[in-house]
Amino acid sequence: MCLVGVALGMSRRYPLVVAANRDEYLDRPSQALDWWAPWPDGPQVLSGRDLRAGGTWMGLSRPGRFALVTNVRQPFAAEPDAPSRGQIPLGWLRGDLPADRFWPRTALSGHAPFNLLAADFPASEFFWTSNQHPHPQRLTRGVYGLSNAALDTPWPKVGRIKQRLFDALGQNLPFPQLCATLFEALADATPAPEAELPQTGVAPAVERMLSPVFIRSADGRYGTRCSTLLVCEVQGRRLITHMIERQHQPADERSFRLDAWPPSGLPLARRH
Repeated sequence: MCLVGVALGMSRRYPLVVAANRDEYLDRPSQALDWWAPWPDGPQVLSGRDLRAGGTWMGLSRPGRFALVTNVRQPFAAEPDAPSRGQIPLGWLRGDLPADRFWPRTALSGHAPFNLLAADFPASEFFWTSNQHPHPQRLTRGVYGLSNAALDTPWPKVGRIKQRLFDALGQNLPFPQLCATLFEALADATPAPEAELPQTGVAPAVERMLSPVFIRSADGRYGTRCSTLLVCEVQGRRLITHMIERQHQPADERSFRLDAWPPSGLPLARRH
């Protein structure tokens, strides 16, 4: 997962919206969005699945947890035998540790540089953290963007997805139109202007290739594998959560509707 826009409490109708692209080598085996059981004694999760290392990049659990991970772009920072970052969201979704115990254990686990967005809605926790950040940062009402640097680092594509998300919610669109608008935003292949490219230690040509919201390398080996929306929608007195994944190669789309998820409700739904 390499680009994420999150809107918390910015719309009474849609109190939580996540729009995300997963960028990865196109030949890395993975399984599309579905319910599955990572543990014999743990909760089911709804997520895609990395079939090489067994983890996930974004998912939720039936009891009311949510997590996604991105890598931090630091060439040569990873050890070859480092554990898979895809295990980090699963560790949170298992739900057996609160944030103040989960984070120290995870930060010291030897993973390559990463970002984590995680929520435990029954416990009213929603935070961002990184193994390069000393403490988890609690997220409150606002629009956030995350790619392969710290939260809200002003890369062009981060600013672009945040603005498109903010504008879409301001229009109070019906659900189908909201999804169409956000998927269109996630498909934006416009590269950043040369003067606005970040400098992260990779070659300038690679920096340009990685600069759009939607990525595809010239050799066709690397790019945006899938785009995913998570939308919590208030319908009367009910909270309905939709999770939709659009696979790009091969083309496919999966959609799941969860009634009364998270099970404790979403406090941000009462904001305006």
